[in-house]
Amino acid sequence: MKENRLYRDFFLHFDILVMAGIFLVVLGFLFTLELSLFSLLFFAVGIVTYMFSEYLTHRFLFHIKAPKNPFLLYLIKRLHYDHHKKPNDLKLLFLPIWYSAPNLFVLCLLFYFITGSMSFTLAFTTGILFMFFVYEWKHYVAHRPMKPKTRFGRWLKKTHVLHHYKNENYWYGVSTPFVDVLFGTYKEGSDVEMSETAKDLEKRA
Repeated sequence: MKENRLYRDFFLHFDILVMAGIFLVVLGFLFTLELSLFSLLFFAVGIVTYMFSEYLTHRFLFHIKAPKNPFLLYLIKRLHYDHHKKPNDLKLLFLPIWYSAPNLFVLCLLFYFITGSMSFTLAFTTGILFMFFVYEWKHYVAHRPMKPKTRFGRWLKKTHVLHHYKNENYWYGVSTPFVDVLFGTYKEGSDVEMSETAKDLEKRA
């Protein structure tokens, strides 16, 4: 597959374009306000918040036991179950906009109620969105015929491939696998048994 096609598939994907538009709007409003070192601090807080939310939602929401309610099952299948069945299906690689945008809004609204500052909230939101794109890109690279150029990038791809093809109970951090180290879900591939449900999360007990 040609390299320019791989980049087009990412940057021109509908969900990425919409989130990029939101990012530019947030950034535009942020630069109209008075910025300070606290703005940089809350940008970093946004990054760290996304890093942990990525891990926690992947582990405790996307891997929940299959719900009996048909509508909830449909949602979780689109969010993650189907991605495990077809790991390289381009349509299933990205978080759908109906999930990403509302979650971003609620999280940032809560942050505004806590801080009472629009500039701090916009800085926080910028950090969240920055890490969102890092996550989406790293996840995309992990599933496409692309070879990361850095040792860290190769490690990210390796751990995510293990999550899909070796055992779904480890390596939840797609862009931040060191969070797995913190929570005890990082293992060497040779130390983990092959799971029979890695490609079919609906069958998990």
